[in-house]
Amino acid sequence: MTPPADQDSHSYREAGTRALLDVFAAGDPNEQLRMGDVLHGLGDRSFGMLLFVSTIPAFIPIPGIGGAVSGPLVILIGLQLLIGLRQPWLPKFLARRGPHRSAMARFRDLLAPWLTRLEKLVKPRLPVLLDHRLADFFTGVLLVLLGLLLSLPIPFTNYLFGVLLLLFAFALLERDGWLMAGAWAAGVIAIAVFGVLSGSLATAAAGWIDMLF
Repeated sequence: MTPPADQDSHSYREAGTRALLDVFAAGDPNEQLRMGDVLHGLGDRSFGMLLFVSTIPAFIPIPGIGGAVSGPLVILIGLQLLIGLRQPWLPKFLARRGPHRSAMARFRDLLAPWLTRLEKLVKPRLPVLLDHRLADFFTGVLLVLLGLLLSLPIPFTNYLFGVLLLLFAFALLERDGWLMAGAWAAGVIAIAVFGVLSGSLATAAAGWIDMLF
């Protein structure tokens, strides 16, 4: 799936979040989108779209499933921002996979009232909070920690972390530094409350270290 033939790469790159979701939702509902194609042509907004799509499973109303899928993907995105990659990297087995158009359509419809309001408020501004190396590093650290928390079976938190991650995704997609600042503040609070104070972050880190070593 690539951008429509009558839509040049510049207009695709500049399209709003709602317009992008309309493109991905159109067509055969049973068609599976490939992540490599979804990110094609988005330029510096590609991390935002990857984070957006990676967050969708967090809203699956089945305990343990959403976080187990979204958590590692969010961690992968965070690590890439942390080390300073300018474009997302995906292993081939992930680049060839992605959500079905029907899932994108349902998620778009669910978010439609909020997207309509949000797109009236956000705009490209304060790029230093999006493009500066230290800003990428800080965003990456927060996403890694939030991904770790999301991967844990903490009751009633999947939707909370999912909404918070969508704020990061929208800030990256809409290139809005003020929205990113708000996402940072909310992220720090969530990590402090659910991670540090509860001890969950230490548990998650220990589990990942055991898996790696």
